[in-house]
Amino acid sequence: MKATLPTSVQIPKVLTIAGSDSGGGAGLQADLKVITSLGGFGMSVITAITAQNTLGVTHIQDVDLEVVEAQIDAVLSDIGADIVKIGMLASPEIVRTVANALRKHDIKRIVLDPVLRATSGASLGGDDTAQAMIQDLFPMATLITPNLDEASLLLGREIASPDDFKAAAQELLDMGPQAVLIKGGHLDATHTQISDYLMWRSLEDGLEVIQAKEFKHERVPTENTHGTGCSLASAIATYLADSHDLSHAVAKGISYVEAGLRAGRFLSIGEGPGPLWHMFEFYPTALPKEEG
Repeated sequence: MKATLPTSVQIPKVLTIAGSDSGGGAGLQADLKVITSLGGFGMSVITAITAQNTLGVTHIQDVDLEVVEAQIDAVLSDIGADIVKIGMLASPEIVRTVANALRKHDIKRIVLDPVLRATSGASLGGDDTAQAMIQDLFPMATLITPNLDEASLLLGREIASPDDFKAAAQELLDMGPQAVLIKGGHLDATHTQISDYLMWRSLEDGLEVIQAKEFKHERVPTENTHGTGCSLASAIATYLADSHDLSHAVAKGISYVEAGLRAGRFLSIGEGPGPLWHMFEFYPTALPKEEG
């Protein structure tokens, strides 16, 4: 007897709104690799086109606001999204355009990675963009995921030690998002253990309470770290879309990135710091012979 196939199968739908990385290691290219590798259906809205490789960013071209809005409308009016992940928004105007479009479509879950500076040091959005994010997107965000440089820019002071994380997370939470994850990957190399600090709002007996959790993990010895921030935010978003609670989604996202860093540490892609290996579960890389 012939098996009856289901007429409808649902998988997590994740929309990434981000810049394009021509080198393929970060931006929406990394986002789509992550979403796909974790079993989601990835869609994209390009906000900027960057010319970049493992050595740095050489050119940035913002996409016209009308085109950004049209991409969002096209995807959400037909396919929809269980969650939206936002990365590089290079100007205040793009921030406002994205925020207005997501409000129009009544998007409830957003993971915002406030990308303001590339690993190479290139500016991907200045103070005006940061302020626009705080005003227009932070109150809409389910989670924001700043690294130390981004947290410092957003708060106007240096955040350089795990001792600073709790107070910084509270200040960022007071700006409106439901949760904040401060990423400690940019701690100086003397920190062999990395700390990521999550703080979030929850309801208990009808009252709002603030909860926090610290995630500690060993630093992976590798130069191939390009795209880790984009990849982590996309992994968390995909796990949230797949019905994991926030703390569990963050833990699984961190584990995914750590595994990708370990799998990609011997890859030779470009002359500078290469990317992590997103597809490690499907295509394990061969270790050097001396490591087995």
